[in-house]
Amino acid sequence: MDTITFRRFTENDIEPCTAIMKAAFDEDSMMFKNTHDGPPGYDDGSFLRKNALESGADSFCIYVNDVLSGAVIIFANEDKTENFLGCIFLSPSSRGKGLGKSVWSEIEKMYPSAKVWRTETPLCSKRNLNFYINKLGFMAYRIDEPLDYENAQVQFVKYL
Repeated sequence: MDTITFRRFTENDIEPCTAIMKAAFDEDSMMFKNTHDGPPGYDDGSFLRKNALESGADSFCIYVNDVLSGAVIIFANEDKTENFLGCIFLSPSSRGKGLGKSVWSEIEKMYPSAKVWRTETPLCSKRNLNFYINKLGFMAYRIDEPLDYENAQVQFVKYL
């Protein structure tokens, strides 16, 4: 059984986590868009600097068996009852082993007062859609820009 641990994200994590994030997002975008792509700054560290360090979010590095394997960024309201999963990524070498679901289970334990979780993902990322709906139990409730396949975003909610 894999051991999953979390450590607060720091400035020193930007470079190694950016490499993991770039690999994860590039793999996904190649699969569904046939190009290397991700949110602005995903490949140069500026995304993580802005969202994981400067935003006030709860940001953690994810370790699997003591090996840095990804990160998660969570925006929580004051009493942590409504939370938004801003970003989660794991190394492509971790895929297909059930680690994403295990990581999410640990995240939910970290926020025991959570009543609602929200997140979003690109419509074109069928693997993410499967993960959020079929593995984690989120419900899709809206598609932003539905006629623009490249930029459409699916909005999810999960009530606990």
